[in-house]
Amino acid sequence: MMGTPVILKIILTDCSSQRLTLPHGLPVSVDDLKDEVKKQCGLEGNFRLQFMDSLFGNEFLNLTSMTEVVDKGTLRVCDVSRPTAILNDHERSAVAVLNPQISYTLNDSSSLSSGYVDTDVQSIESTSPRSSWPAVFHVPKFSYDVELKLQQEGLTYVQNGTVLMPEPKLKSAILDGLVQEIVKYKVYVTDKEMEEVAQSLIKTHPCLSEKGSCTGCGGWKTSLKYKLSNYRTHLRKLGCPEVTVNSLKNKPVEKKSAAFGVKKAKRAEVNFCPTYPIAETEESLEAMQRALLLDAKKRNNRDIVKLKMEKTFALRRHEVVRDGPMVEDFMARWPALFEVAEVRLIPCSVFHPEF
Repeated sequence: MMGTPVILKIILTDCSSQRLTLPHGLPVSVDDLKDEVKKQCGLEGNFRLQFMDSLFGNEFLNLTSMTEVVDKGTLRVCDVSRPTAILNDHERSAVAVLNPQISYTLNDSSSLSSGYVDTDVQSIESTSPRSSWPAVFHVPKFSYDVELKLQQEGLTYVQNGTVLMPEPKLKSAILDGLVQEIVKYKVYVTDKEMEEVAQSLIKTHPCLSEKGSCTGCGGWKTSLKYKLSNYRTHLRKLGCPEVTVNSLKNKPVEKKSAAFGVKKAKRAEVNFCPTYPIAETEESLEAMQRALLLDAKKRNNRDIVKLKMEKTFALRRHEVVRDGPMVEDFMARWPALFEVAEVRLIPCSVFHPEF
């Protein structure tokens, strides 16, 4: 068929398709065909082509050979720029055994147990997304003068075993650097995790070991706890959602205690309580939620619903973390969330090659 003009139907989304004209016939390879699809359809990013196979009831299968492409045939574009999967409960449990650090979510919902809704997904609109706590905490590089001082004292420690008694300014700079590294992962740290940070510090800089301490870092651990607590106060004044959700005004009147019901991310949970998208407020997102109730009832409206669902992700997270709504109430407010198209696979770590 080379040299003979060919026309193909290209399905871009559930409600969008386009005609592809090849005046000089079919390209030699699948990659060349993909380049032509990119050019004529204005596509960017990584995608896969699928063809309609009549042997399997016109189901779409991955295109691996140009022999499957015929004139006036139908091809479909599949976006593979980010991992997406629809899993049933059995598959979800099986994969969780292979890799417990993977979160399987309903775009927002990671748990619908005990009558409550929880959410866990990485929103494309989220600012300052956090990562899971590392298996090994790495001490960051401090400022130049601090690193120079530690290097000098490290040589002294190697020569005669003399440990450094840091002056307040130096100690504060070290604690500040560690806290900035900690909040990349979470703002509420367990006692065990704080121990890991302190141990990592004296392992990286043995001259900071503390004589008289059972672990060699007990003082650093205590100082880190106070430093992080003060930093959370600073974040609360700036309106950080992860901290403000635990402020006294958001707790029951009869249980207004700083230690009562502290809400924090679980193990391997990311985007626990993200900030609102740039230029959006709670009022504007509430208006978008009301519009979504109507949009979800319209036919061929998936793209608009998807966009608004992504924009309102932070609002749903705040509702879940702050209010803990019942599933029935949450479904009434966010019916689009419980559609099959909202099921996503969100990896919190790199997949094993065999997965």
